[in-house]
Amino acid sequence: MKMLHHAKCFQRLPISGSVRTLHKDKRTATPQNFFNYESMKQDFKLEIPEYFNFANDVLDQWTDKEKAGKKPSNPAFWWINGKGEEVKWSFEELGFLSRKLANVLSEVCSLQKGDRVILILPRVPEWWLTNVACLRTGTVLIPGTTQLTQKDILYRLQSSKAKCIITNDILAPAIDAIAPKCENLHSKLIVSQNSREGWGNLKEMMKHASDSHTCVKTKHNEMMAIFFTSGTSGSPKMTGHTHSSFGLGLSVNGMYTEVQLEVLARFDTLRRDVEYLRYRLGKDCME
Repeated sequence: MKMLHHAKCFQRLPISGSVRTLHKDKRTATPQNFFNYESMKQDFKLEIPEYFNFANDVLDQWTDKEKAGKKPSNPAFWWINGKGEEVKWSFEELGFLSRKLANVLSEVCSLQKGDRVILILPRVPEWWLTNVACLRTGTVLIPGTTQLTQKDILYRLQSSKAKCIITNDILAPAIDAIAPKCENLHSKLIVSQNSREGWGNLKEMMKHASDSHTCVKTKHNEMMAIFFTSGTSGSPKMTGHTHSSFGLGLSVNGMYTEVQLEVLARFDTLRRDVEYLRYRLGKDCME
């Protein structure tokens, strides 16, 4: 009888109109076989060209579309910190600044394609800018968290044979202490408002760098970035990502983003309905 009583309560519960209309204008993109993983896997095919560089083949193409008015005016990069300071770049501005930084790496630091660059910065615009500049120069980016200790940084510099490191005021003293032990390291760049002896100030160097730079040609299977593992079962190990494993491999995420959003929207609607029903059951079924 209790089950029947609850069923009757469900029948008379009105569903919130705002919930039903939340996604009414969203275009449905879910393919019929979305929930059939095996079918999707069988039908999926990723075309991989011999040469691929995300900066040249994607970002610069979007810049051209932006200039031609064929692309919405959404920013390429939008950063806001806890103090409310804001940086917003269009694709053209991102290209302009990343070419300047690319020239700092290739001309001032004399880095060649395949040389390794360790980047240890908090979430500041220069972190993302360095990523794009390394793509343009063909240098291999090695990102690291700002929580790395002096010992951690020494291990990464020696293991990777990195020729350049980019960091901030906080970590610069630790790097100065270990630099003599890193025979391959010859360029140290600091992101700071202040100068430091033995370091190039990245902000100042970019002011004087040319914005004319030709992106190097990179094969799809050439190394793009190296990540160090956490080292929970021993010393951290280097894991490499190619220009295709990141630049093209992650395109699958973008390909199904709209589908995923639609599915998430439906689950969100269902969750809201269930919460509403639970609320009304607790209220109406007691009447």
